[in-house]
Amino acid sequence: MHTLSPPQSNARIAPLAVLPVFFTLAGRRAVAIGGGEPVTWKVELLAATGAHVDVYTDAPGEELLALSKRPLVAGTIALHARQWLEADLADAAIAVAEIDDDLAARDFVSAARHMGVPYNVIDRPEFCQFQFGGIVNRSPVVIGISTAGAAPILGQAVRRRIETLLPDSLRHWAEFAEEVRSTIMDKLPSKQQRRAFWERFAEKAFGGRPPEPRDLDLAIPATGGRVTLVGAGPGDAELLTIKAVRALQSADVILFDDLVSSEVLELARREAKRMLVGKRAERPSCAQDEINDLMISLARQGKHVVRLKSGDPMIFGRAGEEIEMLERNNIPVAVVPGISAGIALASRLGLSLTHRDLAQSVQFVTGHSRNGGLPPNLDWRSLAAKTTTSIYYMSRRTLAQIVDELIAAGMDPGTPCVIAADIGRATERLWRGALADSPAAATDFAETAPTLFGVGRSLGKVRLASASPELARISI
Repeated sequence: MHTLSPPQSNARIAPLAVLPVFFTLAGRRAVAIGGGEPVTWKVELLAATGAHVDVYTDAPGEELLALSKRPLVAGTIALHARQWLEADLADAAIAVAEIDDDLAARDFVSAARHMGVPYNVIDRPEFCQFQFGGIVNRSPVVIGISTAGAAPILGQAVRRRIETLLPDSLRHWAEFAEEVRSTIMDKLPSKQQRRAFWERFAEKAFGGRPPEPRDLDLAIPATGGRVTLVGAGPGDAELLTIKAVRALQSADVILFDDLVSSEVLELARREAKRMLVGKRAERPSCAQDEINDLMISLARQGKHVVRLKSGDPMIFGRAGEEIEMLERNNIPVAVVPGISAGIALASRLGLSLTHRDLAQSVQFVTGHSRNGGLPPNLDWRSLAAKTTTSIYYMSRRTLAQIVDELIAAGMDPGTPCVIAADIGRATERLWRGALADSPAAATDFAETAPTLFGVGRSLGKVRLASASPELARISI
């Protein structure tokens, strides 16, 4: 007997628990029933939309009385000291009620249906035709959040996340956009020019300051595109900076490294073209000259190119070479930093790389030169100092040689060290032990894995409770 799988849907929109809609209530009449704190909040919310709110209750609470006497920036509130009647719902655009009794709630629902008015009984979803969600208010930018009643606390957490992303000045930029829209249509006849303007406009809108008349200078047609070097961090999408997310959401093309996680790429603008240009040992790779040519070609087509690099682009990411090349070709370039893998490792282990009793400096060192081996000019006496913590990047192949050089320069073979691969990902591997034992331990790590090798007395302070079970088991 075969079990049939459900048919695959080709729909562009996944199923929705509720339909998000927005009521325009300015100048219209709204009805509220009840006198407690829950309905008072809804009355204030309705008045904020510019509605005239008629409130019916013979027992108004202190909050409602105070609200009815308070000057409002929008809308009006009229308090009627009596029980509601069905006729009170006539011509209402919306009606809300604070009713605990089931029979009374059914009467309200019946009356609202008879009058053709959308209705809501506060905190009683079985008596609601619509629901109030969480609101992020940057009006005229208004965001509604709903979990369809399944997880209100989760909805509040989502609202708080969005609040942190949207500066309060965004409301002024939205108003400014409405004022200048017709001017932009006249100045920029082509669709590509207008889109480029609005992308630049949106970036300015998130800068935290209100708009100024000079911001219309953005409407000057751009003669070419631009490149933004963005740090993708160690792989966890939640470790991206807000500025990095904004760059991804405004990109036309994303040139990403092999180590960039799919979770990070998911945050990019859906229409952006994604192109893998990673460079990995013993794998087919793009040459740096090819990547440079690609950035130049795409930018000269007027596109916003995001060069997405694992970790921080300014640490062992060839960012300096790319910036110089772009500037020589008169292509605007900006950099958005990311969390470097060495810092992510320290966070993952729950330690300070510069513990004041053990290390007064930290060094990020490449374990891989242009020719594939160790760089010939490393200062091993400095790297072997007791007062420093060193993190060697791209060090899997050269780890044994690093250990030999450090011991030869006088470092104690018992110095604590850590080997880490795929830090912060589901495939993460960690080992902690003594310097002398690390070459044998490294053989358990794939040579092609992105590997960090940390050495220093501060690494003996690892809090095992925060580390993986594998680390706790192997540690000494």
